[in-house]
Amino acid sequence: MADAYRIDAGGFLCAWPDLVDPNFFHRVLLMCQHGDEGAFGLIVNEPLEVTTRELLTSHPVFGSLDFPVFRGGPVDVTTLQYLHRIPAELPGAEPVGEDVWLGGDFEALARYVARAPERALGEVRLFLGYSGWGAGQLEAELRTGSWVPATCGVDEVFSNDPEGAWQRVLRSLGDVGEGLSSMPPGPDWN
Repeated sequence: MADAYRIDAGGFLCAWPDLVDPNFFHRVLLMCQHGDEGAFGLIVNEPLEVTTRELLTSHPVFGSLDFPVFRGGPVDVTTLQYLHRIPAELPGAEPVGEDVWLGGDFEALARYVARAPERALGEVRLFLGYSGWGAGQLEAELRTGSWVPATCGVDEVFSNDPEGAWQRVLRSLGDVGEGLSSMPPGPDWN
């Protein structure tokens, strides 16, 4: 695989302005893994209208909390993924970049969120589903310009303004990104 088309764990992908696939239109993804076998990431800027109270009704902790849930992507939407900044609290967490971890002990996560739900809003994100690509698929999408690779702080993952992430991440690229962030998806949108 060509290094130019490999997105390291912890890197971001922004949908190109004309990527109108409803799964990814104006979405920002945090890459969790990208190798020869494929790639895995999570959309960080699509909060759902469901909370843990509705989603995890039988869970003794999350079933009593209105903790937000995000859509991680269109693949396997019955699974729950989570990113966080509290690895010391969650045994088994895997690093996916600087200061962001994936997974870990779910019951420890529930206890942490119950102890400090307001603080956890800036340290934990729950996702239904994920975004995945088979071998060579993401590289092909990068070559055709469906995605704009970006590096920015992981604060974007935990932002209290997820809807503004697409423009902020693109603008972090400088003048080129500034122009992209204000482009309509196509001339007919003018």
